[in-house]
Amino acid sequence: GRVVIDGIDATALRGEAQRQLRRKIQFVYQNPFASLDPRQTLFAIIEEPLRNFEKLSSDERRQRVAAVAQRVALPLELLTRKPRELSGGQRQRVAIARALILQPAILVLDEATSALDVTVQAQILQLLQQLQRELGLTYLFITHDLATVRRIAHSVTVLRAGEVVEQGDTVTLFNAPQHPYTRSLIDAIPAFRPLIKESA
Repeated sequence: GRVVIDGIDATALRGEAQRQLRRKIQFVYQNPFASLDPRQTLFAIIEEPLRNFEKLSSDERRQRVAAVAQRVALPLELLTRKPRELSGGQRQRVAIARALILQPAILVLDEATSALDVTVQAQILQLLQQLQRELGLTYLFITHDLATVRRIAHSVTVLRAGEVVEQGDTVTLFNAPQHPYTRSLIDAIPAFRPLIKESA
């Protein structure tokens, strides 16, 4: 297959053109415990893409790191710490800050909330929605969690064994799924049932 972004076939790019595309598309990975270098400070982790892609003074890099940390609600005093000293939610905020530091147009989020507990997951999803509104980002959100899909996605593509079986806007797809596989996925979403107190 092909990946076409703004009319450009990304799979055909090589060399500097491919490198520049990486500025435009950044990744946030599933596991915030494994995706951050344990030897680096948070400041160095967030700063690293700037060192690779932009010729800035150390003061300019420091300002950019501070600005993006504040944007993802990461306290500046944490930037001297190592990833092991943080909670899962804080680590994922670091990963998001690192992805945003180059001011990309597209974020690919691969199961970006699945390793977090439910409360922290809700906070990260709220942050992602806020960032999308403020920065005009496009998200490619890869997940098995259909409740998250329904909350965050504007359009949905359903894959089965690597093949697209259905796609459409979120409301239509959830309310009137056409493919049997999509229907089975939606039927598998746990329904909330209030507990009934047994009478004595």
